[in-house]
Amino acid sequence: MKKAILLALSTALIAFTFGCSNTATTPGDSAAGKKEAVELTFLTWGNQAHLDLYTKLSEKFTQQNPTIKVKLESVPFPDYQQKVTVLAAGQELPDIGWVSERMVPQFLGNGILEDVSDVKSDAAFKLDDFIPSTLELFQKDNKLYGLPFSTPPTVMFYNKDLFDKAGLKSPNDLAKEGKWTWAEFEKSAQAISSGTGASKIYGANFFRDWKTWIILSSYSWSNGSGPFNKEMNQFTWNDQYGVETLSMLQRMMFTEGSHPKAGEQVSFESGKIGIFFDVYSYVSKARTIKDFKWDIAPMPAGSQGSAPMLGQAGYSIFKGTKHLEETKLFLKFLASEQGVQETSTYFVPPRLSVLNSDPFLNVPGNPDPAHIKQAVIEEMPKAHLQPGHVEWQKIDTAILAGFDQLFGQTAQPADIVKSLEEKVNPIMKK
Repeated sequence: MKKAILLALSTALIAFTFGCSNTATTPGDSAAGKKEAVELTFLTWGNQAHLDLYTKLSEKFTQQNPTIKVKLESVPFPDYQQKVTVLAAGQELPDIGWVSERMVPQFLGNGILEDVSDVKSDAAFKLDDFIPSTLELFQKDNKLYGLPFSTPPTVMFYNKDLFDKAGLKSPNDLAKEGKWTWAEFEKSAQAISSGTGASKIYGANFFRDWKTWIILSSYSWSNGSGPFNKEMNQFTWNDQYGVETLSMLQRMMFTEGSHPKAGEQVSFESGKIGIFFDVYSYVSKARTIKDFKWDIAPMPAGSQGSAPMLGQAGYSIFKGTKHLEETKLFLKFLASEQGVQETSTYFVPPRLSVLNSDPFLNVPGNPDPAHIKQAVIEEMPKAHLQPGHVEWQKIDTAILAGFDQLFGQTAQPADIVKSLEEKVNPIMKK
């Protein structure tokens, strides 16, 4: 009898897994030797470095849960939301996937996300370690439909060599002095710009792929305005700050020559851009830069201080999975304290225990930890969550059409935002 009890206790101890920080075992573990293996599909939009990391994590999960394998698939971010919509229509959704702040309202509205509220009752999972605001996006009617893994504010990546060559003070020092403003940013971009043709150096670039117009919202937010109201039922960029935002971009592109024109593919990595705006997650690519010195700094300040955009991404289980318990086990593995620690190599962690840890701050190739604290950790409380709406794809398309008018110089900023108000408001109120 004692042998039987000891054997049962040993089996239970072996069932503890690395990532879940909970007592969950492979579903049907009592018959694990006989259980038929299942394969989970995990959809992301990550770059190759992200995919390599998640491949290793998935393999580690399978080592601890031999009957569960994970198939990793990736779709480019600009196509991801539409791809999921198509898969949902064909009842071919993956088991689990990344979701961003702009996607969640639509996916919740369409009822394609699974309720994962039972993690609240798992004390070992330590849900209270998550920064409370990072969970708000995934909550509806007191239920939880996902767990965050990345909460990056927009930061300024800048080429230190180009700043030094132009004899400019660093944005970090100016930010400490309260002098890193939008006006100072525009002057710096103009001072850095030089050359023509293939040797042209541009002072700044707001666009990752000519679709990331939303980053420009920081100008309005820093002045107490924004492209939308808080209720997300009205377009509000038809105001002074919306006009000023587009006018700044117009000047930089067509008068000062400090910003690439639409269609020009000039990356920060090429060394031909002085300032590049992106969420902190871009650091994974920036670490590969060897040809020049770079750093990060806070967003420029307006009349009400700096106001970065807060991006957010999380893991959600999709409705219709045939392997719900196995997928929940994988979700908790990824979102555990150790799982978040692993992914903090690339993502700003939502767990407090990881956010201020040395492994997050001191990743090889990272910016100065003091600048990470200045541009990321200290800026997060000021950040505005990237807007989302059940009709976001239509809103985004309409606004991009307005930017096309600016890029093609077929309309002036004031006329563009007025036209956008007329087009976007009916969509937002549907």
